[in-house]
Amino acid sequence: MAYTKSPRPYKHEYQKQKERGEHELRMERQRARREYDKKGINRKGKDISHTKMLSKGGRNKDGTRLESPSKNRARNGHTKKT
Repeated sequence: MAYTKSPRPYKHEYQKQKERGEHELRMERQRARREYDKKGINRKGKDISHTKMLSKGGRNKDGTRLESPSKNRARNGHTKKT
């Protein structure tokens, strides 16, 4: 929704995000990105894919890898069939 008549309520949005439990997952994603940057790995045009999805209880310690955005987002939590 565009805020044309009033300023965007950033504080309210942030509080809602914390109530829904999205804040911790966002911080986990950010830590993963920073770790790749710290190692000097070029991640331009790539997503950092978590081995176990964060929404399914995964964490960075479970493992991450660089993947194309289309592959990472198309998987929807399904594992590759062998």
